[in-house]
Amino acid sequence: MCLFRHPEDPEPDEPAPAGCLCVPVRPGGGAETVLRLFRTPLGARTAVGFSAPDRLVATLGAGQPWIRLSESALRAAAAPLGVDLLTVDPTLSAPPVAPARAKTPTAAGVPARAA
Repeated sequence: MCLFRHPEDPEPDEPAPAGCLCVPVRPGGGAETVLRLFRTPLGARTAVGFSAPDRLVATLGAGQPWIRLSESALRAAAAPLGVDLLTVDPTLSAPPVAPARAKTPTAAGVPARAA
């Protein structure tokens, strides 16, 4: 930790610019792509960007389409959607939700046990 502050150093609570980001998208109508938004663990909507393609693949998988945007362009694209939070390089994500299996009722109303 540096004991001396320099004028060009950001304040500790100010995020440093993220630079160019790999931004997850999804197909839109026609040839366009649409910004993919996520939710934080507390439920707030957030735009997400990754600092490198391998980080995106590690979190979202190789099949996730993405585009390259600057931090300011990503913020500008998310702002009209009411999203002002930006998450860079999230590492934790939940696995996809599997469809629920239907229980097989028996004549007595108790689900049958697997043999």
